[in-house]
Amino acid sequence: MTVQTQTGGRPDMAAPSAAPAIELRGISKAFGPVQANKDIAIRVERGTIHGIIGENGAGKSTLMSILYGFYKADAGEIFIGGQKTEIPDSQAAIRAGIGMVFQHFKLVENFTVLENVVLGAEEGAFLRPSLAKARTLLTDLSREYALDVDPDALIENLSVGHQQRVEILKALYRKADILILDEPTGVLTPSEADHLFRILHGLRDEGKTIILITHKLREIMEITDTVSVMRRGEMTATVKTAETSPTELAELMVGRKVLLRVDKTPAKPGATVLDVSDLRVTDDKGVERLKGVSLNVRAGEILGIAGVAGNGQSELLQVLGGIADATGTITLNGKPLKLSGKDSDGRARRAVGITHVPEDRHKLGLILDFAAWENTGFGYQHRPEYSHSGIMDNAALRADTDGKMERFDVRPPHNWLAAKSFSGGNQQKLVLAREMEQNPELLLVGQPTRGVDIGAIEFIHQRLIQLRDEGKAILLVSVELEEILSLSDRIAVMFDGRIMGERLPGDTDETELGMLMAGMDGKAG
Repeated sequence: MTVQTQTGGRPDMAAPSAAPAIELRGISKAFGPVQANKDIAIRVERGTIHGIIGENGAGKSTLMSILYGFYKADAGEIFIGGQKTEIPDSQAAIRAGIGMVFQHFKLVENFTVLENVVLGAEEGAFLRPSLAKARTLLTDLSREYALDVDPDALIENLSVGHQQRVEILKALYRKADILILDEPTGVLTPSEADHLFRILHGLRDEGKTIILITHKLREIMEITDTVSVMRRGEMTATVKTAETSPTELAELMVGRKVLLRVDKTPAKPGATVLDVSDLRVTDDKGVERLKGVSLNVRAGEILGIAGVAGNGQSELLQVLGGIADATGTITLNGKPLKLSGKDSDGRARRAVGITHVPEDRHKLGLILDFAAWENTGFGYQHRPEYSHSGIMDNAALRADTDGKMERFDVRPPHNWLAAKSFSGGNQQKLVLAREMEQNPELLLVGQPTRGVDIGAIEFIHQRLIQLRDEGKAILLVSVELEEILSLSDRIAVMFDGRIMGERLPGDTDETELGMLMAGMDGKAG
């Protein structure tokens, strides 16, 4: 592996004959006491896919937000195509040929694809000519880059993968030659991610420059030409992807050797903790989302639920967590739980020992404008250790949060910061710390490592195994098959609201699980 270390100023790389698409020199940015970027230097060549990796909180997204004009650097210079360029806002970035696809999409859900693409880029006082022009361009762009998006479809009716393609179309419509994607596969299924990679390869082959911010080493190795590694706000290395390996990149990211597999002993299951029989859920549109689901989880084991997103896993977690009503039967340690009406909500579930790490930490796990210490108390604030005579003990909650932040390595370790000020991975650690440290009878975990870096993934996996080994029952939902196979002691596969089958990790593989996820019996071929 050839490593080009970077400590500020110009990167230590031989100058090519043509100017790079992007060059950043000496970029620094602080938010109060937090130094997000420190003397960053990076060079991105034209017509390449350049990966930027690092732990959550390493400064990747801050650096790209500076490039896109969301933040102004405290120091440093930006060069686009060899020309020094001031980027005070996102409009200046767009004029410089830069487009950005954010991890959380910036789309109006009740607008059509066409309306979203034109929004903010209208020409003249009348909308109709802009829409007509955009329709023609959209059709051409969609065909050229295999984006396959209906311009008249409502955003709310599109899959997450198609919504992401709309974001790419928005950037291309604004004539972006440089495309920044921030954790683009964090909300995609494996098949959607593979399609995205084909799109990005096509864009690169047409001469576009792609910057890919990700924590997934498989994606880096599969799709990038070059990768830069950030750690604690600094750029530590730039390497050619073909000359490195996942193990070496993980060590560069974290600063130590990282175990890329789950290290665990065989489970020792005890008595049945959770028993679910004939569970059924119908949504507000009359569509049956769960169709007679039956399963059980024993003490001291992890039951993994595999499946493509949208096949009932979310509804299963919501019913078990007290968020949605259902019919059927659920028992916890032999005692029936109510599935609707009074005493069937999340507070009632927590009272009997069920804790829940939701799939969407922003919608269900956190209140982003509230401080970290407030978020780590949500749902448990009435407990005696946090409350006296009905009055919250804020000092106790802050002290408790400090302990959780230390044990779960939340960065920065400031309990007074708003949840929105933390990176996605550190937000996830806050939710995990809150739910895992309640000594649960049953832990429900949805997408535990979504948007989380390699070092944090290792940590989260270790904590889940530790909880299992302490005799806790864990139900795990994940779209990451590798994670399901690594963590689970048993695997149930869901398709179209049903359990398609159950397998032991040692007796199956991704191919068979993939067939079950597609509604086949897994034994074909």
